[in-house]
Amino acid sequence: MSSTASQPATRAQTGPEAAAWADRLRVANINPRTGLATDYLNHFNEAVMLLEMVPDMPECAEDFLTWTPLSYAEHFTASNFKARDLAIEAYEKAEPSVRAQFDHITDTMTSILSAVGSAMREVEKDTIRVRLAEQATLWVKPLIAACGGIINGGAEADVDTIMAN
Repeated sequence: MSSTASQPATRAQTGPEAAAWADRLRVANINPRTGLATDYLNHFNEAVMLLEMVPDMPECAEDFLTWTPLSYAEHFTASNFKARDLAIEAYEKAEPSVRAQFDHITDTMTSILSAVGSAMREVEKDTIRVRLAEQATLWVKPLIAACGGIINGGAEADVDTIMAN
């Protein structure tokens, strides 16, 4: 493990303050190296779960259409996550390059899911809705995995390859 991989997510803290901050994040289930929490991925996993139900139950497309995009801060503000304010603060203090990479992927997932929702609203045939749901699932699931890698401080998770597909 490199020395940067073990440092807490804030750029200015060092010494005992950094250790205390990292402990607060760890207890709250926020990665202290990145300042990000996997709880945000539940927002996208919910949409994927609904999309995965559409092929067997096309009427579930209506449930998917109630999904609303939320930013990281919006998700935590609306959630029951115990440390939601800490999650938002840690996100804001996260290393800009990590946050930019994370935001790029979450923005891409939001765009895909929003576009699929718009397309589903315009079509009436279940067969087309099923194809849209299947394709969106194939696009979004690897992006969720890539975000998990970023949150957990993994290598740059082959993001360029995933985004190119």
